[in-house]
Formats: sequence, C-alpha cells, structure tokens
Amino acid sequence: MTREVFIKHVEREQEALRGFLLALCCGNKSDADDLAQDTLVKAYLSSAGYQDKGRFRSWLFKIAHNTFLNHKASMRTTESIDEARTLVSNTAADDSFEHQNLYLALRTLPPKERSAITLFYLSGYSIKEIATITETSEDAVKKQLSRGRDKLKERLQL
Repeated sequence: MTREVFIKHVEREQEALRGFLLALCCGNKSDADDLAQDTLVKAYLSSAGYQDKGRFRSWLFKIAHNTFLNHKASMRTTESIDEARTLVSNTAADDSFEHQNLYLALRTLPPKERSAITLFYLSGYSIKEIATITETSEDAVKKQLSRGRDKLKERLQL
C-alpha cells in the first residue's frame, strides 16, 4: 500500500476510529487521542502487509483494539458508576456530555466486554466481524456481549 493510499483510507476512517476509541476509553478524549495516534503509527508501519482483501476499517479497528488491550493496565476498571465518577471527575468528558453515564458504566466493564459492546452497539459490527477483530471465537463474543449487557443493565438500572 502506498503512502497516499494509506492516507486516503485513514482520512475516510479517522472519525470512526476516534469514536470507537473514545467509547473504549469511556469518554476520556486524551486517552482516546493517544491510542488513536499509536494505532495509526502501528497501522502505517504494517501497511505493507495489508492485503486489500477485507475492509480497511476492520483491519484498523483490530490494530486499535490490540493497542487498547496493551494499554488497559493504565486504564483502571471500576466496580461501580459512583467509583468511576469519582475517578474521572476532572479527566473525562465534561458532565454535560450526553453519554457520560454510559461511559461511566462502560468503565466498569472488563476490557474484552467493553470492546464487544462498543464494536457491536456503537460501531455496528456483526458477531463474526467482532470475533475477527478481537481474535476470539464467535461464542466468546456472544458471551462477552451477554455479560456486558447484563452488567450495563444492572449499573444503569434499565
């Protein structure tokens, strides 16, 4: 893939990538931007290996997902929305942001469940596509979605 083609693909997918990472980072724009930058550098460095067989977005999201998982140690998971609210009081999206409670609830999920929920509900990927992106089985994705939904319902009291 030439540099120009790579740039063209990135320009088309950049907004979706940032939205995906913003959700994974529970509204923390700074963390999402850092991960997006790391993802794009990794993608560019491995772009010679990209074979135009699949969607560029899926390939890019796979790199983003792996980058997120590699950085998850520094992104603390919380047990409750109140604990998440205390932890991110001054570092995440501002309180008037319409999805703040969702981001706080997502922060309580383990990273793999958070990824599955984000890819399925916010990015519109199928279970099969999520399994490819996250390098897990379709059954594992279904379990992660089920557990994640149950935890979100409980924490958001739906």
